[in-house]
Amino acid sequence: MSLLLAAGVALVVALLLTRAFTRPASRMHILDHPNERSLHSNPMPRTGGVAIVTGIVVGGVMFAVTAGSRLPIAVGWLGTIATLIAVVSYFDDRRHLPIVVRLTAHIAASGLLVVAGLGIGSLSLPGFTYALPAWPATVLTVLFTVWMVNLYNFMDGMDGFAGGMTAIGFGTLAVLGWWGGDEVFAALNVIIVGATIGFLIFNFPPAKIFMGDTGSSTLGFLAAGMSLWAHVTGLVPLWISVVVFSPFIVDATVTLVRRAGRGEKVWQAHKTHYYQRLVQAGWGHRKTVLLEYGLMLVCAGAAVAAYAAGALLQWVLVGAVAMMYIGFFELVRAVEARSGVVPYR
Repeated sequence: MSLLLAAGVALVVALLLTRAFTRPASRMHILDHPNERSLHSNPMPRTGGVAIVTGIVVGGVMFAVTAGSRLPIAVGWLGTIATLIAVVSYFDDRRHLPIVVRLTAHIAASGLLVVAGLGIGSLSLPGFTYALPAWPATVLTVLFTVWMVNLYNFMDGMDGFAGGMTAIGFGTLAVLGWWGGDEVFAALNVIIVGATIGFLIFNFPPAKIFMGDTGSSTLGFLAAGMSLWAHVTGLVPLWISVVVFSPFIVDATVTLVRRAGRGEKVWQAHKTHYYQRLVQAGWGHRKTVLLEYGLMLVCAGAAVAAYAAGALLQWVLVGAVAMMYIGFFELVRAVEARSGVVPYR
């Protein structure tokens, strides 16, 4: 009951704040103006992330009070570090901080996860686990966390996209946490889902507000932090969490590698992510985001099935997900060809 109450409070808080921030009279009505990576043509408020973060904080405090149980130390670390990311990202939303400032904050946050004992101590795949020495484990943790923070930002470029990934991704972690008997882990993920749904009501196509860096960077960090928490405690292997969030991870990573291979400046704004290519080929935001939701749900189902399966079936599920992405990439190329758009190669 305390879990549902906290998630409900998080949803209501985020919904009310998001609605308030959409109004021009609000002091939090900070506009996002279209640039080289934008799929929208008109200025849009980008402070929805403030509403999401506030909803998560209020819901988290509500759960802590009503549950009356001692929270794991990981909760305090994740909350503190997420606040650091949120504050830096908020100033970026307002004043566009230099990339070196943002990246330094992301690396510092990743280092704090290692200090908190949430580093990647081992590599695991179905039926295989390899313990890592301290330094490689630290480097891998920093790379994973920084990439998750930034890829969430890269993929937050279409109405309802990042919000849907958050609802489905963290919802899946909540199911796995509950199945594994960790009520606190499950509850925190449900609270994140609740706050995000409150925002998503106003962000689903056609969006009235964006989450901005405050939302995308903080949620990206929480996706990494929750995945690491589950991995370190033995609740959920990291590779399963990667499958859950793979709709973002695969698109962002493949696009980055391809741009680097073409000699492009990978840090510059662009519109060559697969979801952006579909929108530009004529599918529009709603149709594209619904397809992406389908990919997310397939990955969520595969992750839940893999959680209780043996190593052989786990490999089969991983292979099926990989084949799904190959089919998705081919679909994008086919849509571009039919629409007359020159495919990005």
